[in-house]
Amino acid sequence: MDEQVNHLVWYPGQDLLLRDIVRAENCHLYDSEGRRYVDLESGVWCTSIGHANPRIVRTLTEQSARIAHTGFGYSNGIAQESARAILSLLGFEGGKCAFLCSGSEAVEYSVRVAQALSKRPLLMTMADSYFGAYGSASRKQEDEWFCFDWTICAACPYASECNPQCEHWAAISFDDIGGFLFEPGSSSGLVRFPPEKLIRNIVAKVKENDGLILVNEVTTGIGRTGLWFGYQHYGISPDIVALGKGIGNGYPVSVTAFVPDVIDQLGGSPIKYAQSHQNDPLGAAVAREVVQVITEEGLIERGKGIADLLLPGLKGIKDRTGKIKEIRSRGLMIALELEDDPDAPFTIQTHRELVHRGYIVGRRTNINVLRLDPILTVDEKDIEGFLEIFEVVLTDERRHD
Repeated sequence: MDEQVNHLVWYPGQDLLLRDIVRAENCHLYDSEGRRYVDLESGVWCTSIGHANPRIVRTLTEQSARIAHTGFGYSNGIAQESARAILSLLGFEGGKCAFLCSGSEAVEYSVRVAQALSKRPLLMTMADSYFGAYGSASRKQEDEWFCFDWTICAACPYASECNPQCEHWAAISFDDIGGFLFEPGSSSGLVRFPPEKLIRNIVAKVKENDGLILVNEVTTGIGRTGLWFGYQHYGISPDIVALGKGIGNGYPVSVTAFVPDVIDQLGGSPIKYAQSHQNDPLGAAVAREVVQVITEEGLIERGKGIADLLLPGLKGIKDRTGKIKEIRSRGLMIALELEDDPDAPFTIQTHRELVHRGYIVGRRTNINVLRLDPILTVDEKDIEGFLEIFEVVLTDERRHD
């Protein structure tokens, strides 16, 4: 196994703690010796409805047996059907969408459209947003982006009113801004939520200047926050939405969706982006099935029930142990900031000990934050087991090497 692993370029900053996972089912992973682990990270926040979900497995099998991939000059009806389902879910009836492979692609595609349509030089976003691995959205260079540091707004005594005349608001050069790209809560994995009134004011001002509202729902969409989409917590209406991760339940598919007005503004002009797997029927079929499973099985409501079990349990552990500095959450997107030194040794040890005891959570590199992003179909007994073990790990001075 070691020899095989040496052939891989691994994720930067991530410990390879489990080298021989051979099987997965719902929220459970199994290694080659049959040991079971509870996956409370949903892979990389992707398996929204469970590893090896039977309906997704069937969709993959049946669709790939018919046709998995199409070219630039021909298509398949399943892509059209899937597009209609996703556009309807967003309230974008009459719009269009593109199926791609990754969240980074979906966000960058949306940015290229906005830049092509904008009559102003800049797009605005929050300074702590993460939009992907490449392209303009990743670089956020000053000649293309205005990055607003909203952290001071979080402690503002007038946050519920968000006076547009304040000095921080006045520093935003809306005359140069042609669009606003919003990440509703992930905050580069730290799970932070800008004040609702601030976001509403920004959206209103950008719209007033005929700008576009883009939303990155790669991490916050598909039921993760207790609603279908994170932007719904803010009561805004976007023009472009990027979806990824959970929309494929582990299969690499993403979506960029546009309201009809954006399509009209493009006026038939091609978007300067082409990709070999764009609008492939296999990815589109998976995305549609994920939406159907969540809808038919009431999984968003089920996820709320899991959150109602998990969050009070975490708060009780925080009060009893004094080891948790802050809990930040919305639905089943949770950050646990631990009391720790700057180089986060206690957090690293806690993460490793949880894995040793059979519970996989996310760890933010070089900081004192653990992430919980459970699958919507996680069993309550697994949540209860985690809460019990987590408290033991936080208070046990003995550590497993």
